[in-house]
Amino acid sequence: MEIRDLEYFIEVANHKNFTKAALQVHLSQTALSKAVKKVENELGFELLDRSTRELKLTDAGEVVYHQAAKALSVLKDMPHLLGDLMNLQTGQIKMGVPPLIGTLFFPKIAKAFNNQYPKVSLELIEFGAKKIEALVEEAVVDMGIVMLPLTSGHDEHFHVYPFVKERFLLYAHKNHPLAKRASVWMKELEHEKFIMFSEEFTLHDRLIQDALKSGFVPSIAYKSSQWDLIIELTAAELGIAILPESLYAKVKDPNIITIPIADPEMMWELGIILLKERYSSFAVRELINFLTEKQMTDKLGPI
Repeated sequence: MEIRDLEYFIEVANHKNFTKAALQVHLSQTALSKAVKKVENELGFELLDRSTRELKLTDAGEVVYHQAAKALSVLKDMPHLLGDLMNLQTGQIKMGVPPLIGTLFFPKIAKAFNNQYPKVSLELIEFGAKKIEALVEEAVVDMGIVMLPLTSGHDEHFHVYPFVKERFLLYAHKNHPLAKRASVWMKELEHEKFIMFSEEFTLHDRLIQDALKSGFVPSIAYKSSQWDLIIELTAAELGIAILPESLYAKVKDPNIITIPIADPEMMWELGIILLKERYSSFAVRELINFLTEKQMTDKLGPI
């Protein structure tokens, strides 16, 4: 069935007259009558009662008229709706982010992106990076921001877009014996008590691996899923922590100091991950461009 034929039927129903409808659609009355008859034949119902001078819709005609009008309205609006999507006038992005990354970057990401695309909404889903990888792979979220390299062993399933890289620092109480040092080696932390993120976070595994590379198994005193609790435990002199440099701006406790780790220098690299086999919306693709085409400091300013 041709869309144009439905449009002709709608015009005839609106005018209740073939002659007036034919003038409106610039067709001969004969051609218009054939088009309407074609719709009736394809549906297997008479849609118009032609027994009276003024055409009337049959019961079937009423159904087809209302449904066709809805369908034609949707088709008419579709180019505008798609245009809005392409121009990012509308859209929604569900983003999986570990809490630490959310704390450090999401508010500024959301504000800067919203300033440019105010009708695109960002929904934040917070879990550890391991869970985020699984949620992206299961298509529960549109994209994830995680620590690199990936830990799932399913790297081939994802598109990966690195976008932030910074140093890890040693966080300690100001009275710690190493507090006055300009830098420390990882090996020097062999006998320290560590306060770490719990196992569902990639950072937990990363720090253990780095300690093993330096020749020791770290002594873990406490684990938490909350960065602020890790800081509080460190401020209480219950251990040391290794955390991203940018987090220090969020720390309010004056007893906490940071020390660079010189050997080996430890870097925190973040990346956006997308499932390769899943369609990415215009909004998702634009957010990736927004975050990766320039350095984060250019986009968002100092963290």
